[in-house]
Amino acid sequence: MNTEKIAHRKSKVKLFFKKQDGSPLANETVELRQKRHEFLFGCGGFDALIYAGGKPDGGNIDEKQKANSKELLDRIFALCNYATLPFYWGRYESEEGKSDERRTIAAAKYYAERGVVTKGHPLCWHTVCAPWLMKYSNAEIIKKQLERIRRDVGAFRGLIDKWDVINEVVIMPIFDKYDNAITRICKELGRVRMVKEVFAAAKEANPAASLLINDFDLTTKYEILIDGCLNAGIPIDTIGLQTHQHQGYMGLEKLEEILDRYSHFGLPLHFTENTIISGHLMPPDIVDLNDYQIPEWPSTPEGEERQARELVEIYEVLFSHPSVEAITNWDSTDGRWLGAPSGLLHKDNSPKPAYHALMSKIKGEWWTNETLRTDEKGEIAFEGFRGDYEALVRGTGIPFTLRKNQERIEL
Repeated sequence: MNTEKIAHRKSKVKLFFKKQDGSPLANETVELRQKRHEFLFGCGGFDALIYAGGKPDGGNIDEKQKANSKELLDRIFALCNYATLPFYWGRYESEEGKSDERRTIAAAKYYAERGVVTKGHPLCWHTVCAPWLMKYSNAEIIKKQLERIRRDVGAFRGLIDKWDVINEVVIMPIFDKYDNAITRICKELGRVRMVKEVFAAAKEANPAASLLINDFDLTTKYEILIDGCLNAGIPIDTIGLQTHQHQGYMGLEKLEEILDRYSHFGLPLHFTENTIISGHLMPPDIVDLNDYQIPEWPSTPEGEERQARELVEIYEVLFSHPSVEAITNWDSTDGRWLGAPSGLLHKDNSPKPAYHALMSKIKGEWWTNETLRTDEKGEIAFEGFRGDYEALVRGTGIPFTLRKNQERIEL
């Protein structure tokens, strides 16, 4: 890959090392080791709910299941630094007033202790909606939706500070597969007013949070919606783009076209839900991916090689684009969403070619480890990928963070 295309992911700084008395640490060998990327390489992080939080009823998982979960989490988050945690209302609070807060906090803390950034997904969505909402009037549903957002964003403040506030608004008021409370209120309020209400509630609960709008409909309908929301003063921090490619890789031209259209808003872009299949492709005549239900969907050797090639190309394009801040591979292992072979690991947690290919990029080509020597002034001219580092001097580790627009860091 042309290194010039990813130069914007790096920073050049002068590192100044000094002794305890303040004098320069001259002519000293220093090992500079990257610990975490600034760019967010993500994966669905649902498995930590069970591993860190136990069963929904408060019980512990058995040792075999715990070992399996640990192996999965260790492998995925050796590669990734970003995890999405589930807040689907119908599951998070299947019975009114009884939420899954305990387990989700345990999962978020598990990631925080390992330096993994977390995002909550989603706060408002018409699918997997809480069925008990249907007994209320539209006015009461709206009230409860906003209360839910304030409650959950507030409860996780400082632990989860990124949120998919609202999911799939383009289809929300016209969704007709089944009746649900959120489609009802979106029909009444309209899309822009709906987005405005939920974003205001999230911002009130955590003014420092990064708030996303997220959608799978990447046509001009989504662009028009975003434009309307921004004109209405809605504080959208990031645009979320779903790319579930169960019917085949969209291709380089289509991917670049999407980037061109959505980068003109001047907001960061997150590819929030990406899937590439390593088995047979879903038939092209399927309109709703959820309609493709088959008993078994195996991964194949040729499909795995194809998945690896296509994912590497996607990651290279997105990592090189200045508007993109994150990409999340939705499934950790095969057989998750819709039973698809879209994971980076097989069902037994063994790595697929795509895992190894991405590892060679994220922790190889796009990773900085250097051994340098201070000059007479105790300085080192250093260039590296932005993120968290450790400088090892005489066996002592000194943490520092390489950010944009830095000139000098004293250590």
